[in-house]
Amino acid sequence: MKTITIFSGKGGTGKTTVSSSLAVMLAREKKIVVADCDVDAPNLGLSLGLREKDYSSSVKIRASEKADLIEKKCNGCRKCLNSCSFNAIKWNNNKNIPVFDELLCEGCGTCKIVCPENAIRLRKVENAEISIGKTKYGFSIVSGQLKMGESGSGRIVMEVKRRANEIARKQNAELILIDSAAGIGCPVIASLNGSDYVIAVTEPTPSALSDLERGLKVVNHFNIPFGLVINRHDLNKEFTKKIEDFAIKNKIKILGKIPYDKDFVRALVELKPAVIYNKKFEKLFLGILKRFKK
Repeated sequence: MKTITIFSGKGGTGKTTVSSSLAVMLAREKKIVVADCDVDAPNLGLSLGLREKDYSSSVKIRASEKADLIEKKCNGCRKCLNSCSFNAIKWNNNKNIPVFDELLCEGCGTCKIVCPENAIRLRKVENAEISIGKTKYGFSIVSGQLKMGESGSGRIVMEVKRRANEIARKQNAELILIDSAAGIGCPVIASLNGSDYVIAVTEPTPSALSDLERGLKVVNHFNIPFGLVINRHDLNKEFTKKIEDFAIKNKIKILGKIPYDKDFVRALVELKPAVIYNKKFEKLFLGILKRFKK
C-alpha cells in the first residue's frame, strides 16, 4: 500500500482542487482511501460533494493537554512563571499561585518539569473531531477538524492518518491519498512523514515559488521523491518560466501545468471535482498521473 501526499508551500494554489480530481481519476483504476489532513481548514470533503450528513461516523478525540495546578502542593516559587514560552501563566498575587490561560497553554509540559513540588499536572483535553464518510465516487474519506483555538494539529494529522490506514487495510486498498495543509508547520510535517511520493502544487507568483522552495526542503529532509504541478500557469507566463527553470536546475519532474479556467471555480461552487464538473479536465489529470507513474 502506497501513500501519496498532495502538498503546497503556499495556501490558495489549488491543492485541494488537484487532490479531489486526482482522487476521482485514481479511484477508477485502484482501490483508494483519501485523508484530509488540513485539520485547521478541511475542505476536501466539500470538494468531493460530501455534506455533514454524509459522514457515517464521527468521534471526538483528545490529542492535546493543558496544565493544571494542584494548589495545595504549590509553594509559590514562580519557576513555572519564568519557564513558559507562550505567556500562558499569570500570577495571582493574593493567593501567591500561578493561573493558567487555557487558550495560550500549548500543553508542552515545561512548567510541570521545572516545578520542584510536582504541583502541576497535564490533563487531556478534547481538541478535535475525526469523521469518516464514503464518497459517491466509491472511496472512503477520513477528515480531521481541529477545534477553534486549540493546539495539537500535528497529533490530529497523525490520528487521521492512522485511521485512514486502518480503513485502507480493511478494504484492501492499494493507495492512500493525503491532502496536506499548506506551509511547513507541524500538520505538514506530520502529513509528509511516511509518504512514498509527494505532489507539490504551486502557482506562478514570487511568494508561491519562495514558499515552494522552503517546503521542498522539508520534503527533502524526509528523502521523499516528488514532482511538481504548476496551477494557473498561463496567468503569468514569465514567472511560470522561472518556476520551470527552478525545476530544471534542481532536477524536479514537472508532472503537469494547469491553465486558469473559471470552470474550476464553478466546480467548487457545485461541490464537484473538476473532472466531474467538466470532462475536458480528464485528459489533463490523466497526463499528471501518467507522468507521476513513469
